[in-house]
Amino acid sequence: MRWFWIDKFIEFKSGESAKAVKCVSLAEDHLHDHFRYLPVMPHSLVIEGIAQTGGLLAGEVYDFRERVVLAKVAKATFHGTAHPGDQLTYSATMNDIRENGAYVSATSHIGDQLHAEVELFFAHLNDKDQQRELFFPADLLSMLRLLGLYEVGQAKDGSPLQPPDYMIQAEIELTKTPSIS
Repeated sequence: MRWFWIDKFIEFKSGESAKAVKCVSLAEDHLHDHFRYLPVMPHSLVIEGIAQTGGLLAGEVYDFRERVVLAKVAKATFHGTAHPGDQLTYSATMNDIRENGAYVSATSHIGDQLHAEVELFFAHLNDKDQQRELFFPADLLSMLRLLGLYEVGQAKDGSPLQPPDYMIQAEIELTKTPSIS
């Protein structure tokens, strides 16, 4: 993920649901280009933020070993626009997950006001489908920590969500300094 369209997770229940927030800021360049003199968050970027929330929910089910890509936006209904100063709250619910993909429904709210309703389908890719790695596990772990996933995340049994061992190991390997002989 090159751009973050969520700022942090505020809830995360493994395999069930996730809630994240995005603070819309006048400092974001795209707001100045979308409508001149009327800065609004483009709906496509709202969908991307919702997709990042739902995609990370789908990816966590298999310990992020499967690469999750947005395959289809089945429905997107917007009930208003988001402006600088607004805080969007994205709520994603896992409706179905299988080996080859996931179906997630989600909403966006500004305060108590419903802003958008979205239904998304994700496809799972594994490394056999790729000629190269899509990301490095240590980088993904760093991003997930920045987004607060492990601060609020709950495993299926209700215990605190923990990073997968292979990500922790990749992080350890990355921090090792080569010895000079």
